[in-house]
Amino acid sequence: MRIESLPPDDVADPPAGDATLRPPQRLPTDQRQSPAPLIDRYGRQVSYIRLSITDRCDFRCNYCMAEEMEFLPRAQVLTLEECLRVASTFVELGVTKVRITGGEPLVRHNVVWLLQRIARLPGLRELVMTSNGSQLERFAPELRAAGVRRLNISLDTLQPERFRQITRVGDLAKVLRGLDAAQAAGFDGLKINTVMIRNVNDDELIDLVDFAVGRRIDISFIEQMPLGDVGHARDNRFFGSDEALARLQTRHVLVPSAESSGGPARYWRIPGSPTRVGFISPHSHNFCDTCNRVRITARGELYPCLGSNGAVPLLPILRAHPLEEEPLRAAIIDGMGIKARGHDFGNQMASPQVLRFMSMTGG
Repeated sequence: MRIESLPPDDVADPPAGDATLRPPQRLPTDQRQSPAPLIDRYGRQVSYIRLSITDRCDFRCNYCMAEEMEFLPRAQVLTLEECLRVASTFVELGVTKVRITGGEPLVRHNVVWLLQRIARLPGLRELVMTSNGSQLERFAPELRAAGVRRLNISLDTLQPERFRQITRVGDLAKVLRGLDAAQAAGFDGLKINTVMIRNVNDDELIDLVDFAVGRRIDISFIEQMPLGDVGHARDNRFFGSDEALARLQTRHVLVPSAESSGGPARYWRIPGSPTRVGFISPHSHNFCDTCNRVRITARGELYPCLGSNGAVPLLPILRAHPLEEEPLRAAIIDGMGIKARGHDFGNQMASPQVLRFMSMTGG
């Protein structure tokens, strides 16, 4: 069955400047409560949110979603104004980094309107985005001007036919043109994200590092996570970070680095190159003890832990209290209480316990 690539959302938010997109009324600074750090019951402080602004994507990556996808009705998705309210409230509570994700965030109409306003939030240090790269040829200069500081671009192969097989609909040449556009726009913080899949792309790990070195950009290799029923078991496709590191060391000298980008990646440096090689290892090197992140889905669900089904529904609160901050603040603070100590994906690769797709949660 042929799958047609989705165009950007065909139900648009009102255009920038429309009265319905006014930022919510907020208390004057001197009347607000002092920001209370978001600390969970295990003493971990949350300073970073990943905000999914759409569950839609113009790719159908076979490790991320099922071939036959039903996307959320528009009324069940956070409006741009609601996304801004959520981001603003988290920043007031001490969050300093916001990552915009999807789905593919750049298929969301008026996304630049949202980015401009999030970037200006007092107290925010870093606005970043994860993208599949398909729309970057069009959007890269606007993203840079809007205040996005860094981009992560998903790239799992350098082979056009294999790229088509993994994404089901994607065009590698278009993504590479998007990467060109991002570099031309002046993004210094560019990183490739590669999901490692045994017998699919593990033979390209060295080639992908060479590609990153040639571009003078970073690359992170990600262990596949069992999120959602994608129509096949994942246990025979798992490829771990330790095996990947050993393979890369047959070509490159890799020096461990204590650097951090504020997320879960562990980095190695290649002497003589600005490229960092990172590993995100939810299986082999669990990073839960230092987790500083929570996720908000396109449906407005606050997930304190990627590997847990526990969530706080923020959308009903946003819509029941459109002009009040306190109910949303209270729900977010309460949500820290359900953040799990950690996740265990080890026994879930054949049969996932978390049934929502990564495209829903936000990559």
